[in-house]
Amino acid sequence: MAYSLNSDISSLRGRGPAKAAAYARLGIRELGDLLSHYPARYENRGDVKLLTEAEPDTKNAVILTVATEPKVSTLRGRLSLLKFKAYDDSGVCEIIYFNQNFLKNVFQLGAQFRFYGKVERKGKRFAMSSPAYEPFSEDAPLPPLTSVYRLTEGLSQKQINKDIDTVFDSVNTSAAEDSLPEDIRRRNSLCTLSYATKNIHRPENYVALAAAKKRLIFDEFFTFALGLSLTKVKRRAEVAPPCPDGDISPLLSLLPYELTGAQKRVIDEVRRDMAMGSAMSRIIVGDVGCGKTVCAAAAIYIAVKNGRQAALMVPTEILAIQHYNDLRELLSQLGVKCELLTSSVKKAKKLEIYSSLCSENPEERTQVVIGTQALLTEGVKFADLGLVVTDEQHRFGVNQRMKLSDKSRGVHVLVMSATPIPRSMALALFGDLELSLIDEMPAGRQRVDTFAVNESYRERLNGFIKKQVDEGGQVYIVCPAVEETEEEGDIDLGDIDGDGNVRARPPLKAAVEFSEQISNTFSDMRVEYIHGKMKAAEKEAVMKRFAAGETDILVSTTVIEVGVNVPNASLMIIENAERFGLSQLHQLRGRVGRGARKSYCILVSDAEEGNAAQRLQTMKSTYDGYAIAEKDLEMRGPGDFLHNSDSADIRQSGGVRFRLAQLCDDTGLLNRAFAEAKELTASGELEKYPALLESVNRMFTLDAGVMS
Repeated sequence: MAYSLNSDISSLRGRGPAKAAAYARLGIRELGDLLSHYPARYENRGDVKLLTEAEPDTKNAVILTVATEPKVSTLRGRLSLLKFKAYDDSGVCEIIYFNQNFLKNVFQLGAQFRFYGKVERKGKRFAMSSPAYEPFSEDAPLPPLTSVYRLTEGLSQKQINKDIDTVFDSVNTSAAEDSLPEDIRRRNSLCTLSYATKNIHRPENYVALAAAKKRLIFDEFFTFALGLSLTKVKRRAEVAPPCPDGDISPLLSLLPYELTGAQKRVIDEVRRDMAMGSAMSRIIVGDVGCGKTVCAAAAIYIAVKNGRQAALMVPTEILAIQHYNDLRELLSQLGVKCELLTSSVKKAKKLEIYSSLCSENPEERTQVVIGTQALLTEGVKFADLGLVVTDEQHRFGVNQRMKLSDKSRGVHVLVMSATPIPRSMALALFGDLELSLIDEMPAGRQRVDTFAVNESYRERLNGFIKKQVDEGGQVYIVCPAVEETEEEGDIDLGDIDGDGNVRARPPLKAAVEFSEQISNTFSDMRVEYIHGKMKAAEKEAVMKRFAAGETDILVSTTVIEVGVNVPNASLMIIENAERFGLSQLHQLRGRVGRGARKSYCILVSDAEEGNAAQRLQTMKSTYDGYAIAEKDLEMRGPGDFLHNSDSADIRQSGGVRFRLAQLCDDTGLLNRAFAEAKELTASGELEKYPALLESVNRMFTLDAGVMS
């Protein structure tokens, strides 16, 4: 059968509706989508060892010759066992497979195979349980790296690899149009798209893999920059009824503190934008605790004073409740009617809110609504929406902002980000928005004492945890992984640098297993865990219990990097701290020190030299979020600023999805991509490249032609 990149995934032989549905859960519907499903990591099967050289507790590649005929025995129930022996020059290994009787005819006497898995050693005896295998011949060398993909229920690694091989064998990918203009590709020393696609999935070697990664990351940045430029042009053409009454003195009189100079400057910028006849499109970027919310409150109050409604959208219900309680307490004193709208609001109350939002009677109308993505549902209509505010900007995509603002004509848009970002980086990431920086912290904000320790301090660290909880505090413990995996020794795509070198990394602490260890160590304490693979309702419930003081220790991944305010949390412990960028470490540290209780951050790492050790030293001595962000950009490149906790998707649904750009450690690559996009947009020749415009539309998940 003839295939093309536009062929439906179900057209592959043996891939019926069930497999197509499984692929659809990964966003894969056509064969071209399958080639854009990049490997998460690689098995280094080219590093072949003798049995006696195999490393314990990690996967190894060994080339063995089958020494005995496979024998099948039946165990209890339906369990069967296939066993045989194989050898190399250093020893003999027993190979075992469970419930795979068909392999009896695969492993012929005298045949050689490359096996990949853990080699168990007991004295002079070796054993491997269910290793991956490939026939081996000196005349046909096997590829050194084997791709490992993100899965979903109903799909296996073997199946995805087989289907990708089918696409490469059946589709002339080199004939596919390269959307990147040839002069831009050559000017930036980038490989062709067909070479990049082939080598990201089936790398010839590490150097080829690095070249593929560089090209595909450049494409993402370049396409994203074009989309932002086009969005900005579109926004500048939008009109919005001006809000000339910018007097917020009644609001300021209710505050128990004086605004910082940075807050006053930002509010003035917002006030000027809203007084104009064009729609405001502005982002407020500032450190945790810098006072962004009061700036948003000022914008909301200006909209209401001018007879218009305001909506505030946040990513989680618990954060929505927190904002609702704070804003209602403040705005109700000024006669402003506020409502909370989340998925858990009872149906009758929802209908009441829907009705009040679109009421023609100003006396009955809800003026401010705070909520989650429930605000995007069909039933939410406004009588006169004038301002849309989104908090935790990186959790929402461009499309989600647009979907909410499209609920009324002429809407001002204000977004907020709690990640301090260097100005150059912020202009790149949020180029469709005007930028406001809050670079000053309120007086009296307490400093979180920060320490870096190694594993030898574990007993003392446990004692400090007990002391904090005994004194009434609560503890976060952050781990870089969700669960322990059997992939120790595999190579993450992010471990490959621009020259094709592989960075060595120590084993990871995993939230699920580590929480069990913590529970055993502190059996008299209430311990829970949370991670991005949990369902939204589960995460909400765990965070609510922690915020309510019902949990003493919360073991987590970076899913708590932004979110609910827990003033009672006094200790943040970050395991494998060397695995995080400075900005991420700073964000995590910002989860504590939010109340009156003295707070601490402890970075646990055995890193003693190199960039990792330097980052830890920076965290101990630097507390300015922008200084930290500048250092992070210098040391790690822009990728860390694109990081979105440990969820499977780099961007939430409805938003721009970066597949590889978060792995970028080359700031120059980002700058070159944005410069090229700016030049192409200014030239007026973008329409000459329909494939490029299609890529932009696809990235921003807009209808074809919207961006053209």
